Amino acid sequence: MNPPLIVVMGVSGCGKSTVGQLLAQALGAPYVEGDDLHSPENVERMRSGVALNDAQRHDWLQALAARLAAAHAQAQPLVVSCSALKRSYRDILRSGAPDLCLVHLHGTPQVLAARAAQRQGHYMPVSLLDSQFAILEIPSDDERVMRFDVTLDPLDIVRGTVAALQAGGRLAGGH
Repeated sequence: MNPPLIVVMGVSGCGKSTVGQLLAQALGAPYVEGDDLHSPENVERMRSGVALNDAQRHDWLQALAARLAAAHAQAQPLVVSCSALKRSYRDILRSGAPDLCLVHLHGTPQVLAARAAQRQGHYMPVSLLDSQFAILEIPSDDERVMRFDVTLDPLDIVRGTVAALQAGGRLAGGH
């Protein structure tokens, strides 16, 4: 049984980092903050309110895919936070980790805008949220996805994810 490889995904402000860190702790897995792998140029674009296009996201997605592929090759668990807005982006992430699981954090534009507006010290402005919703392709069931509303407590999301992984035989024992 391969250890879990998980991408916590969703639009800006959904809680990917919080849930990802808590989930990694619960699983005893390393955590990769996807935002940390963006190039300085892409960070500056977003900070300036310019949405990234597919070409600008490509190297970032490849870097995340490489981390997932390395964990897969070493039979190690890994939790990554990444917006993963389009299926084509998720396909890149799955390229080296075919058994990738998604944890999709979703909510209404109003709830997510309010949450994003309250964040401190993040380069992603609330003004880019609409562009993220515009390109978001909701993951299909064939993508091994677990869905959670962002209004749930992050610990409840983690407990639900761990329970689903255990029920699916993805984890041995009770973490």
